[in-house]
Amino acid sequence: MPSLLRHFFLSICAAGLVIGVYHFAFSTKKIIVTQQETPFVQTTYETPLVVRDSAENTDFTVAVDRTIDAVVHITNTGKSSSQSYSLWDLFYGSPKNYPRIGMGSGVIVSPDGYLITNNHVIEDADQIEVTTNDNRVFSADLIGTDPSSDIAVLKIIGDVPFPYVRFADSDQTRIGEWVLAVGNPFNLNSTVTAGIISAKARDLNPYDVTNQSFIQTDAAVNSGNSGGALVNTNGDLIGINTAITSNGMGTFIGYSFAVPSNIARKVYEDIIEYGGVQKALLGVSGNGLNDRISKEYNIDTTEGFYIVSVEDGMGAKEAGLQAEDIIIGVDDTKVSSFADMTGYLNSKRPGDKVKVTYLRDDGKTRTTIVTLKPNPFFDYFGMRLKDLTADEAYRFGVKKGVKIASNRNERLRRRGIGEGILIQSINGTEIQSTDDLKKIEENEIYEIEFMNKDQERFRFFFD
Repeated sequence: MPSLLRHFFLSICAAGLVIGVYHFAFSTKKIIVTQQETPFVQTTYETPLVVRDSAENTDFTVAVDRTIDAVVHITNTGKSSSQSYSLWDLFYGSPKNYPRIGMGSGVIVSPDGYLITNNHVIEDADQIEVTTNDNRVFSADLIGTDPSSDIAVLKIIGDVPFPYVRFADSDQTRIGEWVLAVGNPFNLNSTVTAGIISAKARDLNPYDVTNQSFIQTDAAVNSGNSGGALVNTNGDLIGINTAITSNGMGTFIGYSFAVPSNIARKVYEDIIEYGGVQKALLGVSGNGLNDRISKEYNIDTTEGFYIVSVEDGMGAKEAGLQAEDIIIGVDDTKVSSFADMTGYLNSKRPGDKVKVTYLRDDGKTRTTIVTLKPNPFFDYFGMRLKDLTADEAYRFGVKKGVKIASNRNERLRRRGIGEGILIQSINGTEIQSTDDLKKIEENEIYEIEFMNKDQERFRFFFD
């Protein structure tokens, strides 16, 4: 019995010891933490508070409702000569003219039926028809064109009021902004695609003297969209869809390009008011800067427009601009590239005044007011050409002639052809004025004869 009690007592003690060890070793402890104030460091950087309505940024129905009825389908009919493959024609060799049908889009910009499209949509058309979004078909008259900007103006023949799109200020658009492309790709009426502005002032060919300045977007644009509308989320016109980057099959692969609405509007108003486009220039020639050109000229900055020469009798010279100045701004537009400057100036007319901000070689930033003058130049084969003055003709020892004011034709540039050289003949035809150039198609050029300032003549042949 005592032995049994002893074992029971030892069991009770052992159990108490185990419970005590578990309590101290494994029980959860409650810890009270007093939170201290987070240190605050004052900086000069402030994150802007942007309040946006999420519906406004993702719901495009308002923009579509304001736009879709004002974008039309354009059909142009012309004649193309081609050889028939019938047995009769093979015997007699009689070519036949067959209808050539082109298609595109257009944007109505006034209630009386004036519309804007691309020049290439209606080029060489004998008959133009417009189909509205409600399937009505109208004939249209060609009012005028500007091939350099690829803009054409039509007038719908009809007495009914038409829905139209309002112009927006394309200079105020921002990279990353939502945009919609409205048009008729692949003959599918009233198609809407969405994207963002990918870039502004895009020059697709740096050696093209027409100096285009496109809005680049990733909204899908395909064959048939040409001449259609690029609009913002308010449904206002910011561009005319014009070109795409393609893999060679003529289909969209990620980038499309639109003529900014400020340029399209200016061309439209000029054609309506004057019958043709009123081009205005500063009167400078040179190069948009980049790293390579900056090293070539031994200058530090890689942005802006470097002036190589200033034209006599033009506004830039009258305002005090000089060779080797670097233009970095025109009015409120920053000039980082050549397309920045030309894109803004293409929306101006002769007689307009602009504020030019520029750098001189002393490192100081200056401003001057330049009165824009009419364009005295003729753009041809990648060159900007000008008729010789009487004094210039005397120095060259000729009666008349055409000189190169600037050259962006890379093939000629590589051969040392630049500013101040005289064009003597093309394909053996003597050139005495820019009017003579209008008689020779650029794609037919195979030989050009030049004369330099030392009156030395030399020829170049082209494949």
